[in-house]
Amino acid sequence: MAKRLTCDVVVVGAGMVGAACALYAARTGLDVRVVDRGPVAGGTTGAGEGNLLVSDKEPGPELELALLSARLWAGLADELGTAIEYEPKGGLVVASTPATLAALRDFTAGQRGAGVLAVPVDADRLPCLEPHLAPGMAGGVHYPQDAQVMPALAAARLLCASGAPLHMGHTVTGVLRAADGTVYGVRTDRGDIHAPAVVNAAGTWGGDVAALAGVRLPVLPRRGFVLVTEPLPRMVRHKVYAADYVADVASDSAALRTSPVVEGTAAGPVLVGATRERVGFDRSLSLPAVRALAAGAIGLFPFLERVRALRAYAGFRPYLPDHLPAIGADPRAPGLFHACGHEGAGIGLAPGTGQLIAQALTGKTPELDPTPFRPERFDTDGGDER
Repeated sequence: MAKRLTCDVVVVGAGMVGAACALYAARTGLDVRVVDRGPVAGGTTGAGEGNLLVSDKEPGPELELALLSARLWAGLADELGTAIEYEPKGGLVVASTPATLAALRDFTAGQRGAGVLAVPVDADRLPCLEPHLAPGMAGGVHYPQDAQVMPALAAARLLCASGAPLHMGHTVTGVLRAADGTVYGVRTDRGDIHAPAVVNAAGTWGGDVAALAGVRLPVLPRRGFVLVTEPLPRMVRHKVYAADYVADVASDSAALRTSPVVEGTAAGPVLVGATRERVGFDRSLSLPAVRALAAGAIGLFPFLERVRALRAYAGFRPYLPDHLPAIGADPRAPGLFHACGHEGAGIGLAPGTGQLIAQALTGKTPELDPTPFRPERFDTDGGDER
């Protein structure tokens, strides 16, 4: 007979968001366990670039969450040292035409009003920030608050710091509910874990976990590719991307969209993104997507034409139709909490999400208004699933 375990909170998902939920819940004194059918960071987290961005978010609830998370990431970096490869490198958004630059400057005006540091950079000053950037750009904006971590390392370190027992390779097959609908744990293929609270931090599979509890959460996968170059001296100093990246992030299109995002890493390779397309869970290599990445990167940094790309990998961003994550208690299944649907921003938004979940679990006043992230919103406002 399978062993039955008991705790205060079961977190389903050992990616970055699940790790942050476990950490902040444990720090309130709760007994936490983490369950995942794969390894730590085996899903979207392990296929990410480690972006901690405020630069790509317009004023609103996601930006508020990003600013909160940026502060928390800085604190975690002080605590965990170099183990997570935290780099407060800053971001640089560049515009190739005067019209694009004017639109970017309008966008940043709203961001500054919301607390973002956004410094205009004239065309003649761009080489001071990025000496190898392609000439002829109209200008840009420098975002000192943008940063980066090594995602798999950071997730592992947060889980370690939480002290939570890990049940890796345990597939959740059901969410246990009493006759009155209250959640009291999860069923796995290796036994039950009883707890009065279950946190759904399953990323792209968050909709499947919600369905196990009998509730709807329309999480869809949005595939993205990343190119990894051979190790280089630090020739790209910031996270550098074209201004149209923001529009691609906000797009609802299922078709392939690409906009160049280029950054160096502490280990030496340059990472090149970003593509977005909805093709289900198809991991097969897309030559059009990879070629578009390479062309866009060379357009920003011409020296990359002479650099070898060692590999390309794909990941699936957990996409919700309104581009906001689901965070907090689910009134349709008392005891169920959601922390998923962050699309491509989960690594950056993880600490704020974890703190909101911990505050919800303990009944404390939330750090910011959780209403825009309420999990049941798609039942009441239509929730277009295009």
